[in-house]
Amino acid sequence: MPEIVLALATVLVLLAEVIGTHGGRKPKVAVDVLAMIALLAPLFATVAQLGTPTQYAFGTMYVSDDFARLLKIFSYIAVFVTLVYARGYITDRQMYRGEFYSLALFSLLGQMVMVSANNLLVIYLGLELMSLSLYALAAMRRDSATSTEAAMKYFVLGALASGFLLYGMSMLYGGSGTLDLPQIAEALQNGTADRMVLVFGAVFIVAGLAFKFGAVPFHMWVPDVYQGTPTAVTLLIAGAPKLAAYAIAFRILVEGLIGIAVDWQPMIIMLSVASLVIGNLVAIAQTNFKRMLAYSTIAQVGFVMLGLLSGVVGGSAEKAADAYGSSMFYIVTYVLTTLGSFGAIQMLARLGFEAEELSDLRGLNKRSGSMALVMLILMFSLAGIPPTVGFYAKLSVLQAVVNTGQIWLAVLAVMASLVGAFYYLRVVKIMYFEEPTESATLNPPVWGRSMLSVNGAMVLLLGIMPAPLMNACYGAVTTALAG
Repeated sequence: MPEIVLALATVLVLLAEVIGTHGGRKPKVAVDVLAMIALLAPLFATVAQLGTPTQYAFGTMYVSDDFARLLKIFSYIAVFVTLVYARGYITDRQMYRGEFYSLALFSLLGQMVMVSANNLLVIYLGLELMSLSLYALAAMRRDSATSTEAAMKYFVLGALASGFLLYGMSMLYGGSGTLDLPQIAEALQNGTADRMVLVFGAVFIVAGLAFKFGAVPFHMWVPDVYQGTPTAVTLLIAGAPKLAAYAIAFRILVEGLIGIAVDWQPMIIMLSVASLVIGNLVAIAQTNFKRMLAYSTIAQVGFVMLGLLSGVVGGSAEKAADAYGSSMFYIVTYVLTTLGSFGAIQMLARLGFEAEELSDLRGLNKRSGSMALVMLILMFSLAGIPPTVGFYAKLSVLQAVVNTGQIWLAVLAVMASLVGAFYYLRVVKIMYFEEPTESATLNPPVWGRSMLSVNGAMVLLLGIMPAPLMNACYGAVTTALAG
């Protein structure tokens, strides 16, 4: 039901601008408001399903469990917040068109399919629906050479990642004789699958997932795409798709290939360590704020992967719910913080001024104390400083790693976080202790300013009271593992 109502609503959004425009005049229909309202229908449909037993459709190729429902709800919220931030930004840059909103909703539909996929082909269908929509969005500003270049890089490397995933899926099919994830897991358990072929398939799957996450050494597209695309599109790429990437990583590696966890965990360890070290070190050298946040994303993905590699210890999955629950909590809270960070850039930007450089934040406290305070909270959260939610997220993942006995990995993650704290705190220093170079008065739209305040408050509130969200993540993962 959520997918069906969103698909219908998206078609209505696409038609609304055409129907509401006469003689080339400005559309009478507020397409942005319509798109936001369209998100309410799948939200209500998904919330109504929470807590109900796991359901299957299309011959078990589609699964609706609490794991999928929870991630879908967070995806709706992420896209809704993104559209609120984008209103003024895309209007100033002549991007206020029905295509922007319909493509954003179609990418969300693809994410929903990915999250509920219980079959390798369904995962790929959802992935392509999401990716093709985002490629088109990245290239929407055809008058901008930078944006077009970023879109080309995103498209070419995204196609390469899809190729890796497809080749890995074909090997999983060849080794197990099925495309259904539960049947692949069962074939591994019964010994009827060709383990060697599945291990080779897992190598390609992990490489493809690393591309989608933006993990080192498959990270080369992230900084260029984040910097080159319009900030509203950057947020559509950096926010909700990370939840979908986590979902398919969990579905394939945990639900399907947990029987060969001993083979794919070392690969995840290498990706995690490389992302933590390189992401944090290279971010220090950045002067462009969006590019710095891109390398920050790479480092944060390293933490998500720490949770993914901590579920199976010595062949035992006793601590699986804790480990995967902590990584789910981490990715959800990271997306929440990312929304605020890029939202603030859009609130500071105006026509002809993108507010992308770190120097553009100088003296922000004197120009707008409230925005500077929200940015301080967001930077503290990304750095993992209490009482923000980032601290608790990092702590829960580190606890899962320590439970596996890999103390060295936890120590390395802490040291990498200390390096990361430097460039996050540098942003705070620029905002509070340097003189402003911009004299223009900050007058962001009321709706954007209000959403930014709510965003910052949630980051702080979830840090003080993380238990409800953490319990929801643990419960969702437990349901998925039991299913």
